[in-house]
Order: sequence, then C-alpha cells, then structure tokens
Amino acid sequence: MARTVEDTSTHKPLFVVALAASAGGLAAISQILSTLPAEFPAAIVVLQHVSPNHISYLSDILSRRTRLKVKQAEPNDQLLPGVIYIAPPNWHLLVKPGGVLTLSQTAPLHFVRPSADVLFESLATSFKNYAIVVILTGTGYDGSEAIKTVKDMGGTVIAQDKTTSEFFGMPEAAIRTGYVDHVLPLNEISPLLLSLVSLGNVE
Repeated sequence: MARTVEDTSTHKPLFVVALAASAGGLAAISQILSTLPAEFPAAIVVLQHVSPNHISYLSDILSRRTRLKVKQAEPNDQLLPGVIYIAPPNWHLLVKPGGVLTLSQTAPLHFVRPSADVLFESLATSFKNYAIVVILTGTGYDGSEAIKTVKDMGGTVIAQDKTTSEFFGMPEAAIRTGYVDHVLPLNEISPLLLSLVSLGNVE
C-alpha cells in the first residue's frame, strides 16, 4: 500500500494531482482549476515555468479563478485535500513521504527550475498509486523523463492533446515515451481528475 496521508474525515488515502505547464500554461491551468468543485477531495500541486527573476503572482491570479484554496508552497507545508500549492519561482518543489513539501535550489534540470521531472519523481516515490500527473501546454520536454517512475509506482499520467495545446512540446514529449495513460482535450481533464479521485480508481 502506498505510504500516504489520510484524509481524517473519510480515512481514505489522499490523492495528489500535479499539474505542470510552460508556455501557454496559465490559461490551461486556469481552465482546469476553475471547473473543479470546492469539495475536490485531493491535494493539487501546480508547477508553471516562470521567470526566476521576478515575483510570481500566480497564486493571486489562480485564487480568483477557482473555488479551492490557493497558496504558494513553503517548506514543510502539509498537503491537504482541496488545497492548491504553487511551486515558487527558481525553486524545485518536492513531495516527501507523508505529504510534506520541501524546496530545493539544486541545479536546474534541463535548464528549468522548478522542474516537473523533479516534482513528479518525488511525488511518485512518496504517493505511488495515489499520484496523478498532468502535462499541459509548453515548449521543451520537462516532465517526460519522470513519468516512467510515475507509471512504475502505479500512478496515472495524463497529457493535453495537440488540438487544445497552445504549445505541444511538453505533452508530445510525454506521449512519445509510451507512458501516458490518457491524452485528452483540455475540457476533459478536470472531469477525469474528479472521477479518479472520487472513485478511488487506482490499481
């Protein structure tokens, strides 16, 4: 059984959804989060590539577009259902066993920090079949290496389709690995997420 946090109100293991995007990501992330219900029973981690040299207002922007609580991730934050944690600029975000967040300034991976590969690897290791990762619009190939670990640990991998991606680089790189479970248009991602976390659809 995956070593996971339990939702104390239901005593069910906690799912964690990680959304990763680069170019064009704000609109894609906003659409997904705006269509999730206030009682969404999973924790959400958002990684958007942004300039490392400027303050990020992503938390403020997204908080106006979702019914869920949004905060910028801080060291030792405890993942909770119905809360969205935003990776801060220029820091790798990692999920430790027990659902504790940590930040690291180890070297950029493939020229980016935060890196989806770093986040996905840590999430898969810590949450195993309760990890769900979503690769959205963006250039480059961040996230495509770690999805093998996500699959090996029993997690679920979703990629945005070409038609709805403003930039198809990141989703395409993931799809080409053969480890993606679902390739979906943007408007079908949040219904699938809700189904997965509500029904406990894990192996």
